Amino acid sequence: MTEVDFFHSDYRNWQHYARRLVYTGPLDEYFDCHLGRLDWRTVSFKTRVEEIPNYQGNAVVNYTSHQVPYTRVIEHKHFAMFGDEVYACPRTVVSEEYAMEYQPGMEPYYPVNDDRNNRLAEQYRQLAAQEDKVIFGGRLAQYKYFDMAPIIEQVLNLEIEEE
Repeated sequence: MTEVDFFHSDYRNWQHYARRLVYTGPLDEYFDCHLGRLDWRTVSFKTRVEEIPNYQGNAVVNYTSHQVPYTRVIEHKHFAMFGDEVYACPRTVVSEEYAMEYQPGMEPYYPVNDDRNNRLAEQYRQLAAQEDKVIFGGRLAQYKYFDMAPIIEQVLNLEIEEE
């Protein structure tokens, strides 16, 4: 993350800095929402420290029941990047993920898969196809849900022609 707001900086005129642009922001915002706004879903997280060495035994557990207020629980110590020594720690960090209705200014996470949004996204994709110096990549820029593993593979296999 560059922490640069593409739309409120000199980078909006990116042609001065590069021959090509990889754009990963919201598809509609690239075109100033000229055709209308796409709808999004977002999430919020509540993170806490548990005074136990192991909370759930896995990095991620998804919940689909309407009786459970969150959609996912993440126990961070179970991600492989931390190594085995983390299991000796008597505490663990847990994050609960809650689905939320998106409001402007929030971070968009997931596209809304319905007729109106699918039609509008297709119109934006047609505009994007005309931007021959811009690569629209990822969930936001393609207005499409992706699991992370295929996205990482897609990026690693992406061939960008040099001019």
